[in-house]
Amino acid sequence: MNDSFTDLPEPGTPDALPPYLMGLNPPQRDAVEATEGPVLVLAGAGTGKTRVLTSRLAHLILTRRAQPWQILAVTFTNRAAREMRDRVAAQIGPMAQDIWLGTFHALAARLLRRHAELVGLKSTFSILDTDDQLRLLKQILQANAVDEKRWPAKLLLGTIERWKDRGLTPDKLSIDDGGETAGGRLVDLYRQYQDRLKILNACDFGDLLLHIVTIFQQHPDVLAEYHRKFRYILVDEYQDTNVVQYLWLRLLAQQSKNICCVGDDDQSIYAWRGAEIDNILKFDKDFPGAKIVRLEQNYRSTAPILAAAGHLIAHNEGRLGKTLWTDKDGGAPVKVRGVWDGSEEAREIGDEIESLQRDGHGLGSMAILVRAGFQTREFEERLLTLGVPYRVIGGLRFYERAEVRDAIAYLRLIAQPDDDLAFERIVNVPRRGIGDVALQTLHRAARGAGLSLSLAAYEVVASDELKPAARKAVSGFLTAIDRWRQLAQGLSVAELTEQILDESGYTAMWQADKSPEAPGRLENLKELVRAVEEFESLPAFLEHVSLVTERAENSQEEQITLMTLHAAKGLEFDTVFLPGWEEGVFPNQRSLDETGARGLEEERRLAYVGITRAKARAYIFHAANRRIHNQWQSLLPSRFLSELPQADIDLSAATGLAGAYRASSTETYSGASYGGGESNGDRWAARRAAPSRGPVIEGRATRLATGQSPRFQVGERVFHQKFGTGTVEIADGDKLQVSFEAAGVKHVMAAFVEKSA
Repeated sequence: MNDSFTDLPEPGTPDALPPYLMGLNPPQRDAVEATEGPVLVLAGAGTGKTRVLTSRLAHLILTRRAQPWQILAVTFTNRAAREMRDRVAAQIGPMAQDIWLGTFHALAARLLRRHAELVGLKSTFSILDTDDQLRLLKQILQANAVDEKRWPAKLLLGTIERWKDRGLTPDKLSIDDGGETAGGRLVDLYRQYQDRLKILNACDFGDLLLHIVTIFQQHPDVLAEYHRKFRYILVDEYQDTNVVQYLWLRLLAQQSKNICCVGDDDQSIYAWRGAEIDNILKFDKDFPGAKIVRLEQNYRSTAPILAAAGHLIAHNEGRLGKTLWTDKDGGAPVKVRGVWDGSEEAREIGDEIESLQRDGHGLGSMAILVRAGFQTREFEERLLTLGVPYRVIGGLRFYERAEVRDAIAYLRLIAQPDDDLAFERIVNVPRRGIGDVALQTLHRAARGAGLSLSLAAYEVVASDELKPAARKAVSGFLTAIDRWRQLAQGLSVAELTEQILDESGYTAMWQADKSPEAPGRLENLKELVRAVEEFESLPAFLEHVSLVTERAENSQEEQITLMTLHAAKGLEFDTVFLPGWEEGVFPNQRSLDETGARGLEEERRLAYVGITRAKARAYIFHAANRRIHNQWQSLLPSRFLSELPQADIDLSAATGLAGAYRASSTETYSGASYGGGESNGDRWAARRAAPSRGPVIEGRATRLATGQSPRFQVGERVFHQKFGTGTVEIADGDKLQVSFEAAGVKHVMAAFVEKSA
């Protein structure tokens, strides 16, 4: 036996605490020492869950409750697995290498290679990546005469993957489960796809867990083997598990019941990729008699930040409940700032960053966390203007994103006909029937004549070098480029960009794409149109993009972090900026429309994650107006602002119009606009029943309130500086629907109109 055991007292004997227990607070120690039976550790943000997990592993081994190879420890990422193994190794030495520790997929693959023959595979099976999966599925679609233009392989594969995440093999599905997709044949296509994988001795990532669950369910002797082997099971980030992961864990733990799941129901933000929050919420029902330990002492954030986050998340009904606290004294309140539009939002955040820099705060300790990727562009532009280095985490910089680079390639080719790289990038994007053979023909012609690809293409289409279909496609592409080049002389850069994206079919391509990434790509294209509006000419915009890219590549300085809220989970920063807290942006309207009350609660959890990333300072911004889907809209402050505790937020006046707007919105923060003490369900129902908001209020108001907004009655006459005189049709607090004599029906804030005779 390893010598490490001899340094510890026998289990249960009184002695000094072993090193791995020293420094743990009482709940943390309780979570470590509660070894027998099911345990759920509700670990709030910043409460030291990783230390609890590693100390628990050390405790099980060093007290001889289990050998390292008798413990199964499951994480979600390779990085988390490496960190956990390194920290355990520091406590128990080389024995840490013998723990079955890894991600769900890595551990499932290890098990599957031992029992592959039970699901018709060999132990040498291959694991396909996404490209291989799509290629295989396309072959099956072609063999079944399925129109891939109508039913893209990526769309069908997404449904198959969701079925696998729910533990559903083809034999567990009926034809009706596939609906009308692929002519009602999707379940059969799924069956053919699985059969083909077996012929290839291959599986995809979804199969790794699905096959193991199938083996455990159909071969009790195999399951019994692992019941004997794994005496203890530990699971990290349990709130993020999907159905098949949940089934796998339950099957493994049903004998010993020695399963410890660590997670935070308040940080479950991945429902869109299959995570089931009910897995953690019903833990005590799945494992009767389970011990629940709450880790509530936070070691990261100040008291006002924790109070704001806690007050906000308390509005969720689907939670087990806990209250984060800290023994740290002091701390600045969470600052809430209202601004006129997205540009002012970026300016104010940029100014605050520079101010913090002057006070000695490093850029590496700051982060801007946005709800959607398209929001980053305005901040990137502002930071570049200020000369503030930044990095985008969890995604590419705006001008490096594939869809943005594709669109810019069209503009580059119009501005510079000899740009071969741009030509090659978009000649068949979207697909026009110009394949590799045709492109090789163009390359040979270009090299032979010493011409650019564009000029060579004109020569080739006038010959018989290409097949008729390819020749027609290339000719059509050249004709379109020529037409857009002519239009560029009279259109603004924004108008030209919109026309290219529309006429080329590029926007339609992403509209037809049903992958989870497609909506974000469309938002980025609309944001690109916004970006080019700021430039008088196409060459000026392209030069700007080149300089931005060069500066990004050459930057070696300390950088501020720019990322989405989803990507920020698990990270922490001294200062966090949270822009875009408006209805429709955050909470995200698509999430509300698609999943209703459950979507709202997940959006609120996302807001909670954002606030709790901050250690010392948190700034929340909302704009009165914002360009969404390339249209100006007037926006209401996010309902989440009304759920923040007044005692822990700072609404002090900002400069200029921002402060005036915020003053007019004070009532919204207090909750009056959302029904005060109504239940979450009542507020949600009221929101769903409310009329849709109209276009933006353009121009500055004639009067900006310094206190509460005046109350208007239906039928009252009002005056707006831009829209003129009108009659109030609907009055809902500070939100008005007004029928203007000249401008028609508009939705405006009460602070921007005055009573008229």
